[in-house]
Amino acid sequence: MKKLLAIILAALMMTAVLAGCSGETTDNNTADADKTYNIGICQLVQHDALDAATNGFKDYLTDKLGDKVTFNEQNAQGDSATCTTIANQFVADNVDLILGNATPALQAAFTATPDIPVLGTSITDYGTALDIADWTGTSGFNVSGTSDLAPLDGQADIIKELFPDLKTVGLLYCSAEPNSKYQCDTITRYLADYEVKSYTFSDSNDIAAVVTSACDECDVLYIPTDNTAASNTGIIDNIAAEKKVPIVCGEEGICAGCGIATLSISYYDLGQKTGEMAYDILVNGADISAMEVQFAAATTKKYDAARASMLGIEVPDGYEALETASE
Repeated sequence: MKKLLAIILAALMMTAVLAGCSGETTDNNTADADKTYNIGICQLVQHDALDAATNGFKDYLTDKLGDKVTFNEQNAQGDSATCTTIANQFVADNVDLILGNATPALQAAFTATPDIPVLGTSITDYGTALDIADWTGTSGFNVSGTSDLAPLDGQADIIKELFPDLKTVGLLYCSAEPNSKYQCDTITRYLADYEVKSYTFSDSNDIAAVVTSACDECDVLYIPTDNTAASNTGIIDNIAAEKKVPIVCGEEGICAGCGIATLSISYYDLGQKTGEMAYDILVNGADISAMEVQFAAATTKKYDAARASMLGIEVPDGYEALETASE
């Protein structure tokens, strides 16, 4: 009898233990289901391309996570020092992930934390941005993201196609943006048959004088995906239109503001791709250090019909008209 009672008691104790374990598992599952994510977004400056990337990122995650994701969205108004302040605050707030939209924002976030996952978007070249000489596509650190680099040989082909008789190409960019220099150094190799001159401005204060010189000395200008230029297309357009100098641009936001043609990506789609990477990190536990930087799926030739007409430039088939206020 004592042996039987001992067996029954042991069985009851085992049942209680199993019930406790079952209850604990249920609680953990509920906690996972109820987990919320706080994401910090640092955008360097407000302009169409960066805005579209941020919106694509937020829309993707909102669609996937609904009210379980919140965004602390901050704009640095073009100031790299402000990017640092914003990134440090995100770290202090212990956000789950940081999005750095444009190179200075990515650099600030990367410097601020070795632990919180940092995704970049609208970054031309991650090797340049992160100062990694032997860049292979993955950082090995808490950083990855998406690149907005459209094929620079294709950009050069547009210049050659639209302006077969040109002699001098001016490259116009901000000297404070290393990715702009990277693009211009690269595209120069594809323009070896022409005289290529570089014109750099340090910020918006000297852009008018530099653009004037470039227009006076060149047949065509090229502007890469440059954030300072993107924020000052009105100034550039006024000068170039008066001097009747066409501009080919690295993306459609700049082209809409002052250009005639571009080989562009969709920044909204790029943001969506970055959101997909964020979801994989936050929900699926993907290792960001081993995630390859992603690129836009497609590029499109686009042109500004009004500027083409004003300058008497015939755009061949294969170009899509931009929807701009200048049309």
